[in-house]
Amino acid sequence: MPVKRRIAREERERPRAKRRKPTISIVGAGRMGTALGRALAAHGYKVEAVVAQKRTHALRAAALISSRPLALTTAQFDKLPSSEILLITTPDDAIEDTASRLSATMTSSWKTSRRPHVSAGSKRTALHASGACSSESLRALREVGFATGSMHPLVSVSNSIHGAESLCSAFFCIEGDARAKRVARSLVAQLGGESFAISTKDKILYHAAAVMASGHVTALFDIATEMLTLCGLTRHQARTVFLPLLRSTLENLYASDPARALTGTFARADAATVRRHLRVLGGTKLNDARAVYTLLGLRSLELARIAGARPELLDEIVRILRASNES
Repeated sequence: MPVKRRIAREERERPRAKRRKPTISIVGAGRMGTALGRALAAHGYKVEAVVAQKRTHALRAAALISSRPLALTTAQFDKLPSSEILLITTPDDAIEDTASRLSATMTSSWKTSRRPHVSAGSKRTALHASGACSSESLRALREVGFATGSMHPLVSVSNSIHGAESLCSAFFCIEGDARAKRVARSLVAQLGGESFAISTKDKILYHAAAVMASGHVTALFDIATEMLTLCGLTRHQARTVFLPLLRSTLENLYASDPARALTGTFARADAATVRRHLRVLGGTKLNDARAVYTLLGLRSLELARIAGARPELLDEIVRILRASNES
């Protein structure tokens, strides 16, 4: 075999050196920012800095991240390292202002640098973790050369330590420009999560859907708990007996689509039981419960219709619910 061809083959077969992971700075050291920093550091990323309004908060977050990042305040943006990825995990209403302040700081340092022809954000990416805001909130950073996007985890992070573990198996919604989405996909994949992309214009609809699937389910659970206390149970007892029921419902949804997972009164098209439910929900203490029961009952009937329940029975219940709504 010719020498050149043999050398080329050996080079192809030689194990590739591990690619260096990009450096990261995090602005916003609350539960989400700390959890993300902790998870990313555990997966080999160098988190160079964390920023919070108060230094004590930044120090607390830095102590929980294995790469021991710099702890900075929002008055020290000029000391922020030029990390390749900038994660903004502030509250939603602070994202746009934070991006503007960062942009102004970076533009100022860029103008006084020895390389004025290089954009402040050249080859850098800014991502925020908000579910409700789109990448448009970062337009000030886009204007100075950053790729901009968002990566929102579909998990509830109430604790930064356990939250870091949850992020590693989460679904992330990503959106933004092409380069930012590539970076976000890579971060999610390295964490062990999964990602899906949506259009920027659909971001707020996506978030409303997430609220329905999580926050509103919690509110619905609270209404059901309140109803059971009127039967003589304490709130703690009601919660204890309802949680296994909720778990079994989730298991049904894991196994089947909603139409097949639906069980109970509306799946059976039991008109007589619906009438009795509405009668007992007539008291003023149960106005919220009655309104929710009626609205979700109509949706449950559509699922029952898909599953093949008898149309004449379903139509009867529709009339009962609509009459109840008008009374």
